[in-house]
Amino acid sequence: MANLKELKNRITSVTSTQKITKAMQMVAAAKLRRAQEAAEQSRPYAERMERMIASVASNLPSLDTAPPMVVGSGKDDVHLLVVVTAERGLCGAFNSNIVRAVRRRVIELRNSGKTVKLYCVGRKGQESLRRDLADLIVEYVTLREVRQLSFANARPIAEQIAQMFADDEFDVCTVYYNAFKSVISQVVTNQQLIPVKLPDPEAIAAADSEVDLGGAIYEYEPEENDLLGVLVPRNMAVQIYRALLESGAAEHAARMTSMDSATRNAGDMIEGLTLTYNRTRQAIITKELIEIVSGAEAL
Repeated sequence: MANLKELKNRITSVTSTQKITKAMQMVAAAKLRRAQEAAEQSRPYAERMERMIASVASNLPSLDTAPPMVVGSGKDDVHLLVVVTAERGLCGAFNSNIVRAVRRRVIELRNSGKTVKLYCVGRKGQESLRRDLADLIVEYVTLREVRQLSFANARPIAEQIAQMFADDEFDVCTVYYNAFKSVISQVVTNQQLIPVKLPDPEAIAAADSEVDLGGAIYEYEPEENDLLGVLVPRNMAVQIYRALLESGAAEHAARMTSMDSATRNAGDMIEGLTLTYNRTRQAIITKELIEIVSGAEAL
């Protein structure tokens, strides 16, 4: 049985930890609102950008003349996985869920005879993956010093990936990130960036039919190929920016939930330790009284 000093030290230590987790919970909650708004505001633009590219591509006489980033290299031998994780921990299973999904995908691709390359955005993902997949990591980007995410943070990543594709370093590029759904729900999401996944033409027609054009007919200037050559690289930057914003909001939500749980657990531990402390103290007092009474009777 622990003595009173040890129990008191443990209560003090857990109380200090509880103060830290409570402070981290409040900070995460304060950051979450702004991050959630940014993520939700990015969704309509990113979704509309995808629809626009699909609509323009559907008007091409033939996909053979489309830009390479639309149709791909014609192969799928080399896959580049862009892994977006957090720069810091203490956010529950936020980072481990992404890493687990990426590891599963790497195993699937390797079993199919494909070559896999990893592009890590975020320190925690890079640290986890380099333990057993260090030879696959070709690039690592950290955003630890970034106070507030902006499009300027996503553009260099998109430009580097586009250059890697132009240099024939990979055939297919997919980004993995946690999408923000609610404070207690973050969904691991993967989105193919290169080649662009074009939806079914019927789905495009159905979506366009929801907008009343008054009988107007689209005429593209410049030509569709030139337009796609500009839109597709920008779309990749937009989708990466969206992934960063979604991941940022999901991270704050996961950390707030995790720290709330840690604060509650610390409170339960303090109650248990306090009860044990009081019982031990009472037992010591009772023992001393018995010894005093026994000594008095012996005299």
